[in-house]
Amino acid sequence: MKKIILCAIAVMAFGFANAQKTRFGVKGGLNIATIGGADRADALIGFQLGGFAEINIWKKLYIQPELLFSTQGAKFDRYNGDRNINLSYINIPVVAKYYITKQFSVEAGPQLGLLVSSKNIEDEKSVDAGFNLGAGYNFTDNFSVGIRYTIGLTSVYDYNDYNDNDGYYYNDRYTNNVLALTAAYKF
Repeated sequence: MKKIILCAIAVMAFGFANAQKTRFGVKGGLNIATIGGADRADALIGFQLGGFAEINIWKKLYIQPELLFSTQGAKFDRYNGDRNINLSYINIPVVAKYYITKQFSVEAGPQLGLLVSSKNIEDEKSVDAGFNLGAGYNFTDNFSVGIRYTIGLTSVYDYNDYNDNDGYYYNDRYTNNVLALTAAYKF
């Protein structure tokens, strides 16, 4: 974890060194989250909010480190009542962003998530990892929208397989999967 944080700091420092090719911004939007691998999991609507730096590396290629507060989880419909898994993370994605045209971009890259709160009595892991794939569209030089899918790479929970009294079988590969629809403003 220390290496990832140090890499994020190094990327930001590189951005400050090349300030003429770096733009900063804020972004926020809607999360449609679920927990992959969970039986009968439905999407839970949440949000994300944070900031980013867009650092020009070479021609149309940019590195974009971000710092986002994100609400995630899933909704479960059980015979004894609905249950929501509500998880809040500080996510640190670092995506490579390529502008196909001046308006349209595609992006991909890793993400580290730090669990800041859980409204459940579970054994959630404090660190989450994922991989992002997305696209964006710039309406102006400052305003853009984006869509991004985060594929969970690590398990949300810190326990082994078991069967609960409700008849649900649990395994250790429950992952955060999030579709995010965002709007961003660059300064």
